[in-house]
Amino acid sequence: MNRLAGVTSPYLLQHADNPVDWWPWGPEAFEEAKRRDVPVLLSVGYSACHWCHVMAHESFEDELTAAYMNEHFVNIKVDREERPDIDAVYMEAVQAATGQGGWPMTVFLGADAAPFYFGTYFPPEPRHGMPSFMQVLEGVRTAWVGRPEEVAEVARRIVGDLAGRQLDYGKAGLPGAEVPAQALLGLTREYDSVHGGFGGAPKFPPSMVVEFLLRHHARTGAEGALQMAGETCEAMARGGIYDQLGGGFARYSVDREWVVPHFEKMLYDNALLCRAYAHLWRSTGSDLARRVALETADFMVRELRTREGGFASALDADSEDPATGKHVEGAYYAWTPAQLTEVLGEADGELAAALFGVTGEGTFEHGTSVLQLSADGPDVDPERFGGIKARLLAARAERPAPGRDDKIVAAWNGLAVAALAECGAYFDRPDLVERATEAADLLVRVHMDGRARLARTSRDGKVGVNAGVLEDYGDVAEGFLALAAVTGEGVWLEFAGFLTDLILDRFTAEDGSLYDTAHDAEQLIRRPQDPTDTAAPSGWTAAAGALLSYAAHTGSSAHRTAAERALGVVGALGPRAPRFIGQGLAVVEALLDGPREVAVVGHPQDPATAALHRTALLGTAPGAVVAAGLPRTADGSGGEFPLLADRVLVDDLPSAYVCRHFVCARPTTDPAELADQLGAEYPA
Repeated sequence: MNRLAGVTSPYLLQHADNPVDWWPWGPEAFEEAKRRDVPVLLSVGYSACHWCHVMAHESFEDELTAAYMNEHFVNIKVDREERPDIDAVYMEAVQAATGQGGWPMTVFLGADAAPFYFGTYFPPEPRHGMPSFMQVLEGVRTAWVGRPEEVAEVARRIVGDLAGRQLDYGKAGLPGAEVPAQALLGLTREYDSVHGGFGGAPKFPPSMVVEFLLRHHARTGAEGALQMAGETCEAMARGGIYDQLGGGFARYSVDREWVVPHFEKMLYDNALLCRAYAHLWRSTGSDLARRVALETADFMVRELRTREGGFASALDADSEDPATGKHVEGAYYAWTPAQLTEVLGEADGELAAALFGVTGEGTFEHGTSVLQLSADGPDVDPERFGGIKARLLAARAERPAPGRDDKIVAAWNGLAVAALAECGAYFDRPDLVERATEAADLLVRVHMDGRARLARTSRDGKVGVNAGVLEDYGDVAEGFLALAAVTGEGVWLEFAGFLTDLILDRFTAEDGSLYDTAHDAEQLIRRPQDPTDTAAPSGWTAAAGALLSYAAHTGSSAHRTAAERALGVVGALGPRAPRFIGQGLAVVEALLDGPREVAVVGHPQDPATAALHRTALLGTAPGAVVAAGLPRTADGSGGEFPLLADRVLVDDLPSAYVCRHFVCARPTTDPAELADQLGAEYPA
């Protein structure tokens, strides 16, 4: 029986034809394990995961291995991107026991879902001190049959240890200005002054830390913060982690120099980095930041946008190597000097090799190189450079392309909506605002039900069965708020209000801390609760930001109080682990600055209104919220935003009001004066 055939997850569908008798997560699988008195083998991964594919080919497609699994286990396959709650709970156990984690994650459970043995990737034969997968299976089977009391005791101890990790984050005080100052000091100690970024290899793009650094500089004028942000962004943009031909970022660099990436491209990384580079341009006017922001936006639209108007989750790291017919990592992206010459001819091929650091020895595998763009490379006419890139991109398009995971994840689409809306506004690209609006519309039509509850995923316009988690509510609300600011359409503020209300009602504990799953979500062995940011904002910090922005728009004390209580955790973690709570630190910067509320009053079609509106959007005041449109009168008619209530035109001209806690400075009709109030240069 093929139980995976009807699922919506591309990752699970990749395993539907395995000889392993996979079950999706659900009570039926655990009932079957209880009936047969066998353990559960839980395998967790995701579609773009390189080592997930490796283990699948080596073990799950092997008939003998599959036969043993089917006879002695109930085998459950989970897409971590569809069920981040399951992934979080068992990954915490894996990391606590082994000191490391990763995917594929392999966990052995009892019929009560309690884990008793776990790991990540297991090879088909013993290797580098690791047992083979079959040895693991046989060992677990032997323990289950021969030492059941010991297995049960281990499971009880693990579940008890996890329960003991339930920390009370909500009692920390509201963070003051000393918290981001201490966090900046900690980041300075961890900063790689040679290659940019933080820490050593592997090195991940610190998009949320960059956002914090930009906001901290805007609030305090700390030049060191801006320098770290700018140098890190330039190093990434020139490195192999950035696709020098097609735009967009790979998930991380395997080295500290940003040369060789792990080639999978994730929507969340690109949405976050697109926005970070746009904000860097807003702060500095950097041409490189502008180019990378736009190229990354165009990459998302060109390669990740689906027919329904949303954005697919990821592109695989692997693709077919035409020379061998095998799927290998990076085959789509790497080049040799001979391949450059074949496409470009000898003169341009030599120039391209010099520009992109392609050598005979190679920087990657088998004499191939990942394209980089050195700052001290040869000078070249921009038109010639553009032509070289276009020809190489066209030639690369003829190669077998990486697979695409085309499910729509609500949270990551919320991040994409925010990035595309702001890029469209900053760089006069209304098409990007349209793409953001279409994705937001999909989230409302397909992912939100009649009670405004979010579904985690959809695919081909069909909503998935899994409930949204906290990061979905926080990130989608953030996307709607950004779209409201850019378009002047108050309906997006209303939708954000629905979602933030549900955060208050369904995810918030009495002490103000936040859970990753709703009060009425499926009961796992532990209710996940993690405020730390990983490759994307945690649900906790994303929700805190959305609550704070919504409160600034509406004056809601309930939302403001909830945001302040949630941010207590940043006071505890920010000085100790700033790299892992960058989003929380960025929200604290907004809190310390107000955040400022900006109301632009005037007819949307008036060029003078548009000039004030654009100036407001380009302001660097941390977390400032912007409402633009006609004034709202006492009877509720007119403007679509509460911030526009009772605002009047000054001298009958479009006017801007900058306020903190709804106490406003003198309104202005002058974009330059507004820019000065918001800490920005007057936009050209």
